[in-house]
Amino acid sequence: MHVTVRAVAAAVLLFVGAGLALLGVLIHYGSLSVYGDVTGSPGEAFIWGLTAGPSRMALLVVAVFVVLAFMLSNRPWMRWSAVAVPVLMLAGMFAVTPLALGQRLEKQYISNPQCLTSEHDGPMAGSDRRAQQVFDSISHIGRFNGGGMSGAGGCTRWFVVPDGVDVLQHYRSVLPGAGWQIVEDDGLHLRAHRKDSAFDVTTCPGGGVVWAGNVTDPSYGRGTTVAANTEVCPHDL
Repeated sequence: MHVTVRAVAAAVLLFVGAGLALLGVLIHYGSLSVYGDVTGSPGEAFIWGLTAGPSRMALLVVAVFVVLAFMLSNRPWMRWSAVAVPVLMLAGMFAVTPLALGQRLEKQYISNPQCLTSEHDGPMAGSDRRAQQVFDSISHIGRFNGGGMSGAGGCTRWFVVPDGVDVLQHYRSVLPGAGWQIVEDDGLHLRAHRKDSAFDVTTCPGGGVVWAGNVTDPSYGRGTTVAANTEVCPHDL
């Protein structure tokens, strides 16, 4: 009877641990789809989930249940099952990581910078419309989350890109074909003119900054466009 009770207890613990493992995979997916870093690799996002995200706590809870199940059971198949549960949980987390990052990109980022909204109005609306026309005339790279600044000096939007993407080379390739003339290119930022419009892109760790305005305006981060204590490259793109 004693052995039977131990076996039943181990089976219950193992069953609960397996259920919590599945829940942990879903928690991992949910946290990365909201907070995951889309500028890094899936492996880096996976490690973040296990070290800084809620996935770590889920894994610890599952480990408690499967360790207890392992200790209570004398049956080899149940012990192997107890070992397999956290391993499969980690494999599941790793498998859903790219899907979660893709979900974050799809829901929270767009492929073109937007200066205008459906309710856009006010004294700067005309300037923002001209800037939007500039952005719309260019094929962009990366993803934009709406962060930036707008005003009489032009419109600025920040974007993110995966590791290894050459941002400036992309714009060097597409701007001339769209009728733009590159007037500055120092390896960190690029400025182009077309008639009375100007476009600028500056590289940042994990992304960059695009700016659109008039040819008479200084690019974002140069001259008087940026207010005091404002960073060209924000810590969180």
